[in-house]
Amino acid sequence: MLEPQAFARSDESPDELFYLQPRFVEHIDAGAIADVERLHFERLPAGGEILDLMSSWVSHLPADVTYGRVVGLGMNAAELAGNPRLDAYVVHDLNAQPVLPFPDDSFDAATICVSIQYLTQPIRVLGELARVVRPGGPAIVTFSNRCFPTKAVTIWQGLDDHGHLLLVAKYFESAGWQGIERIASPPRKSDPLYAVIAAAP
Repeated sequence: MLEPQAFARSDESPDELFYLQPRFVEHIDAGAIADVERLHFERLPAGGEILDLMSSWVSHLPADVTYGRVVGLGMNAAELAGNPRLDAYVVHDLNAQPVLPFPDDSFDAATICVSIQYLTQPIRVLGELARVVRPGGPAIVTFSNRCFPTKAVTIWQGLDDHGHLLLVAKYFESAGWQGIERIASPPRKSDPLYAVIAAAP
């Protein structure tokens, strides 16, 4: 079990202050975005109910796939309101309150895109995610080599990209998820893209 100090951050001020101003920018480049969209196309069930956890103004869902419902949970209301793929959204601080505001078995699948490094209670949040995703449904966590360093947890900043893959897989394992897969893009000049995918128990 990881020690609590592993999830300390250099900026421990309330996250709601950090995310007060909307950021309508891409946090990964076009190559990495294409990888995320491809994974979402391959692994998310068309017509399903999708939870975009730690969402923003873009969900990187494939444009030619229709989902039954997409719900975003994030920190900035303006960003969430500007996301055209969301049917509904909730402003919610997972570090302050890791319990998800949804009933059991609410979704067919879930995504967390380039945000897992900011969770101070990731195992508890993924445990909650297992509660709200229907059994067997996938969760897709994607990330690259970028972050806001003052808000990324200490353990994340102390690891390399391979270490991040192992860490996120360990989060899933500790939260009871099954069938855990680790995926890395081949070496290239554009941003790398890494993913950990697991099935809800």
